Amino acid sequence: MDYEIFELGDVRLQGGATLRGCRLAYKTFGTLNAAKDNVIVYPTWYSGQHYENEWLVGPGMALDPAKYFIIIPNMLGNGLSSSPSNTPEPYNGPRFPKVTACDNVRVQHRLVTEKFGISRIRMVTGWSMGALQTFHWGALYPDMVERIAPFCGSAKCSRHNFVFLEGVKAALTADAAFAGGWYTEKPNIGLRAMARVYAGWGFSQSFYREQLDLKTLGYSSLEDFLVAFWEGFFLPKDANNLLTMLWTWQHGDISDNELYHGDFRKALGAIKARAYVMPGETDLYFPPADSEFEVANMPNAKLIPVPSIWGHFAGGPGTNPVDVKFIDDKLKELLAS
Repeated sequence: MDYEIFELGDVRLQGGATLRGCRLAYKTFGTLNAAKDNVIVYPTWYSGQHYENEWLVGPGMALDPAKYFIIIPNMLGNGLSSSPSNTPEPYNGPRFPKVTACDNVRVQHRLVTEKFGISRIRMVTGWSMGALQTFHWGALYPDMVERIAPFCGSAKCSRHNFVFLEGVKAALTADAAFAGGWYTEKPNIGLRAMARVYAGWGFSQSFYREQLDLKTLGYSSLEDFLVAFWEGFFLPKDANNLLTMLWTWQHGDISDNELYHGDFRKALGAIKARAYVMPGETDLYFPPADSEFEVANMPNAKLIPVPSIWGHFAGGPGTNPVDVKFIDDKLKELLAS
């Protein structure tokens, strides 16, 4: 096991349920300095686990363990932290409670403060749902977070994004083997169907037009890419875990809490952190237009689109070296500011 567990006890969630014996899995890199001011928090993304974040951590990179203490907390529902797949009855499987991004960031805040005694965070960054959590850090703890760098993600799930996820959910749950979430065997047909839906969204039209799946990633045909990359991506994952995180994604909104009462502009305006908001230029579910609105309503933010035809995957998980370098360079610039 290359990660640690922070025991949170009973956690009262935003939705009213209690997650009993809540466990937060996390991994750290580097050493916390004496002043405890070299901290970077780097949350995980939809279906991802901490090791799938490690492409952005390393010597000479912005997230350099020789300089910074980097904490990668695993999202609730991702199979390592408390999830449908590892929670005992009666809250197991489809009975696992609804968890918000706000819930996630609040338990991460407890990890950072209670376990490590940290009161200032140099930077929070993340891809996709990691970006959603990054925005939440900025809005929920504006006096604690100095910088945020959300890439290929948003502060609130857009209506169009919500609809895309409805398609993903419908494909997964249409499999008879899914059995309302009480499956005894993996719903393979549903997972494969979900992967096919996702395939049209994860990469851009230009990516497919230029045949980068063949020319750059080395697949032998489009069908080979759909089976080997996409079906291979989702088949190892637990269906209930995927649905839990999908619900978290669909209900992502930095203003949906007692601080901002649904006032999205107010929540954006409360983010004091110096922010680099980095949408992918060709991202089909987090288009730059959404980021433009966010940046226009944030006091200390800069819009930096990632110039890439890799769509959503411009942001990860380390798929295209050119995009990795672009994001890493911007993170260095932000950290130096």
